[in-house]
Order: sequence, then C-alpha cells, then structure tokens
Amino acid sequence: MQYGPQWRRLVRGFVMKSVLIVDDNMFIRQALRELFERETDFQVCGEAENGREAIEQAEKWHPDLVVLDLSMPVMNGLDAARILKRLMPTVPLILYSAFADRTSELQAKLIGISDLVSKSESVSVLIGKARGLLHPRAA
Repeated sequence: MQYGPQWRRLVRGFVMKSVLIVDDNMFIRQALRELFERETDFQVCGEAENGREAIEQAEKWHPDLVVLDLSMPVMNGLDAARILKRLMPTVPLILYSAFADRTSELQAKLIGISDLVSKSESVSVLIGKARGLLHPRAA
C-alpha cells in the first residue's frame, strides 16, 4: 500500500517515518518492504526498480528516508542520489548494495549519501542505521 505525503501514521504518540525502497531486484524490494513494515516506527511509502523511478516516487511521496541500490538499469544509485540530494537535501539516503568498492564508497560520501550498508551484512544493520539517521539521540 502506498500513501501520499499528507498521510503519516501515528504510533505511540509519534509519527512513523516513511521509507522509499529502490532496487532492481523485486525479491530484495519485497524483503526490505517486509523488514521495514515489521518495525513499529517505519512505513514503506513506495518502491522503485531504478534511479529514474526513484526520483519520480520521491517527488510523489516525499519520503523521510531513501534506501537505494548502487547497480541498477536506466539510472544507477549514485546518479539518482545526486538528483535526490538536490531535490530533497535533508532526506537521508542509504546506499544498500552488494557491489560497493572503495571508489563507489568515496563517490557516495561526496554526493551526500548518509550511510552505506552491504547486502552481505545482517538486515539489523540496515534497520539500525535507518533509525540512527531518522531518530537521532539528543546529545
């Protein structure tokens, strides 16, 4: 189910954070959707299978967080991230990829990607980094 930017679910007195999932692999998108939807503080507002669709979905749904793959057809994750950071400079982006090398990691940081998570890591790492970006603790 997808929701417009004006709709935010309240759980335990706080607004749930919306996530846009971007990956060319349908099974990964589905797994990430299920993962985020099991959490009480996240809702998935949309999905995209390439960078161009990610930009369209982000403009439509105004997510609080974008999780995107690096290697995708049509437009890769780094090119999409450049545009997304111009459109939504305060929205954190997490690069979730199996193909990140040192050069890609450096490019990602220069573009403004907030964090990188390898697909070989536990999914709890992804959720933890997402929470850390969206629910920063008071210093």
